[in-house]
Amino acid sequence: MDVILLERIARLGQMGDTVKVKDGFARNFLLPKGKALRANEANKKKFESQRAQLEARNLERKSEAEAVAEKLEGKSFIAVRSAGETGQLYGSVSTRDIAEVLTAEGFSIHRNQVELNAPIKTIGLSDIVVTLHPEVHVTITLNIARSADEAERQAKGESLTTAEAIYGDDINENARPENFFNEDEDFDGEEETEEQA
Repeated sequence: MDVILLERIARLGQMGDTVKVKDGFARNFLLPKGKALRANEANKKKFESQRAQLEARNLERKSEAEAVAEKLEGKSFIAVRSAGETGQLYGSVSTRDIAEVLTAEGFSIHRNQVELNAPIKTIGLSDIVVTLHPEVHVTITLNIARSADEAERQAKGESLTTAEAIYGDDINENARPENFFNEDEDFDGEEETEEQA
């Protein structure tokens, strides 16, 4: 189906472009959300008559998004979650959780604006891209930790998932993997069983 785009859409085109898309994408997403019109003569005339208004509204939305982007750019946010000793979360952090953290900090962000390929499943620092407008993207840092104290330590660059961080500095040197085996002893490939002894 051919449609006329009413706003810039990533990997599709700019406002005013006539593009061919799959019928389902047009019927289920572009047309109901007001992002496009069917490409027929009546709609082409309608678009041309409203083009100046659409461009002005788009420019206004873009400037609002840029104002929010200036406040958000480079900021760090903390999400406190339950996790095991190795840093594996009990659950995960999804786009909804990230949007809730940002909203709690006073930014009106919807979960669809957060770009995340897969949910985050470990503690640590993660760079997250937030799309405020089709032409305005901002990167924030999400600090996922078990407590506010751990979040501060992670922000300083300390790793909380290494053996030293988990067990402290008093790790027994003999417990290292290289100390498990005696290098001088020969091994012929079979272990003695009770019957052989």
